[in-house]
Parts: sequence; C-alpha cells; structure tokens
Amino acid sequence: MKISLIQPGRNNLKYLKWSYDSIRKNQGEHEVEICVADDASTDGTWNWCLEMMSKDPLFKAHRNEGPDRLGHTILYDTLINDVATNDIAMIYHADMYLCPNALTSIEKHIKPGVIVSLTRIEPPLHPEGPEKVLWHGGVEPDEFKEQELLDKLKEFTNEGKITYGIFAPWAFYRKDFQEIGGHDPLYAPQSKEDSDIFNRFQLNGIKFIQTWEGFVYHMTCRGSRRNTLDKAKNIYEDSPEWLAQNQRSTRNFIRKWGHFVMHSPTLVPIVPPKYDIGFIVKNCNTTLLHALEPWCSTIYIEDKGQVLTFEYFEKEKNNTLYDLSERIKPYNNEKNNEILVELDGHTFNQSDFVNIQRLSQIIESSGEIGKFELENLSIEIIQINEYTKDLIKL
Repeated sequence: MKISLIQPGRNNLKYLKWSYDSIRKNQGEHEVEICVADDASTDGTWNWCLEMMSKDPLFKAHRNEGPDRLGHTILYDTLINDVATNDIAMIYHADMYLCPNALTSIEKHIKPGVIVSLTRIEPPLHPEGPEKVLWHGGVEPDEFKEQELLDKLKEFTNEGKITYGIFAPWAFYRKDFQEIGGHDPLYAPQSKEDSDIFNRFQLNGIKFIQTWEGFVYHMTCRGSRRNTLDKAKNIYEDSPEWLAQNQRSTRNFIRKWGHFVMHSPTLVPIVPPKYDIGFIVKNCNTTLLHALEPWCSTIYIEDKGQVLTFEYFEKEKNNTLYDLSERIKPYNNEKNNEILVELDGHTFNQSDFVNIQRLSQIIESSGEIGKFELENLSIEIIQINEYTKDLIKL
C-alpha cells in the first residue's frame, strides 16, 4: 500500500523526530510518504525538515513562514491537496508512535467510502473510553517504554475485531476528503475542525471502521494544547491559548450545526437536524445576547440605539467568519425564520437555556406545525425544513 502521512507541527520537533523514527522502523513493506508542515516554529523544525528532505526521498515538507500561526485546520488541507501524492492519506499527529503491522491492518479495511482509524494506546491523562487502551508507556520520548509496548501488543490485539467510530489517526481516500471540501477554516487554527468534518463525512455516506489489529502509542495533546515548548505550563493543563480558541471554535460549531458535538460511545458522529430558527428577545442584555446568539439563525433584540448590538459586534467580530449583521436584528424587524422562539430576559432561566440547547431534538420530536409553550419559551413552528445536508460541502 502507498500512503501519505499528514503531520503539521509547531514547536514540537522532539515529537516529530520520535514519530518519524517509529514510522520508518515499523512501516513494513508499505511505501510511506511523510508530509510535514512547519507552522512558523522557532525550535529548528524547518532546518530538520530540510535535512530530512535531503536524506529521505519520501519525506516532504511545507513551511508557513509566519510570524502568525495558521494551525492544523489549514495545514492539514495544504498537505493533503498540495503536497501528498498518494491516493490514500492519514491524519497523523506528531506525538504518535506507529506500531508494527498498523499499516497492514489499515490496508485490510480501507477502500473508497471507508475511513479506517487505528486504536490508540494512551497514558492515563484523559478518561478511559471504549475506543482506546489506557497503558502508561511514558509521556515524553526520552521515557518511552518502547520494548515493553512491543511486548504487550499481542495482549492489546484482538484479531478480526472492528468497531465503528472515527478519530485520529484516521486513514482515508483523498478523493473522499476533497469531495466535501476538506476542513472548514471556520475553526482555524484548531479545535472542533475534526468533529465538523466527521459530521460531514457521516452525512455524505462515508463509513467508519476502527481496527483492533493496528495501534499507535499516543502521548496526547503535544501539538499545542499541552506542548510545554509552546505556551503550555505542563502536560496536565491545557494552555490558555488553546482554551481560548476552543471556546471560539465551540461557539462556531454551534452556529453552524445548532448543537454541541455529539457522538456514540465509540465516537460515531450523531447529527441532529439543522433548522432555521429565530429568537425574539424582550429585555435583552449583554450576557443573554452572548449566550443565545450562536444557538439560532437570527436573533431579534430590544436594543435602543443599537448599543448592545454594536458592543457585541466589536467583541465577537474577530472570533467568527459569520456575518453577525445578518444574525442580529432589531426587535421589530420582519421575521422570516421558519421557527420562532419568543422569550423575555427578565424570566429566562437556566432550565430555559437547557431547552434552547436541546431545541433541534425538541422540534424533531414535535414534528408538527403550530405553537406551543415550553416553560418560559413560546415556540412557533411555521415550517419544518431540515438544512443539515446543506452543510456537507464547503
């Protein structure tokens, strides 16, 4: 099998070196093209890339000159579309060790329309889950228990077992990726871009397989989230930069999909319907506008002199690609949404906000044209049209 491994990196050279060695050591008879993107690193990553390209004809690299970071949301696609040359590619993190026979297990299952994820073996830095193996084999390359891992692989392997879900590392046909337009730059530089593209793959009919015959050891979160060479205090705390971006990306995910990220226990995406919803809000305030705006298509607010609207625009305009002027309208503006929700800021409470977050499911289960009350919310369903499939392709 010919496969291109896609690896953006920023200031994580020691992990890239560790990962590269494992790939070349354990790739077997497969032809592996390693595609690295240096995202304006300051740790010597680009010099290493130049050295590797001179030594290894199947090592390719792209550089973001900076000084600003692009993030893996953008650089994944640059590598896939402009650098990789094979029909099959795999999103692969710098903090992953490729185990023996992993690529053979991918070859066993991959075909057009099917994405294959390897099973991750991880140190217990995150909660356990049915999609991974928790085993402490080290949290830095210099303490990695390589031989002990290789000795335990037989214990972890379950011959013939597959489950259904998608997460990194995931292998795919580039044409399946390109058909839906790749990752959405809405989430740049990172966070939630994977959940977004997984939803879109699911809606486009792609099948997800996780093989329990192929593994990576994954140190987790060293790309930026907990990279101590890039603003993280330690490997147990998320960096302030990542936390801020995760909040922005979460709000953009809600704007686009109308719900939080949802998936099954084995990480199969769950995608509720997307509706055209308008909120009509009396007695709005800054806190309420910030909380409600992502959850609807349009929000109509009482706002004398448009003071709230202007302040919100200034605060939020650099956090999204959405045109906020199309989303926030005066209270008396014509209401063109297919579903209208009226509420009063003086009576709105946490229980109402929970219902707002479940609105897609509530409307789906109602399924009827008409008006009804739900605690302090007055909901009018004028039309029920689903727009989820409009979100598949960029």
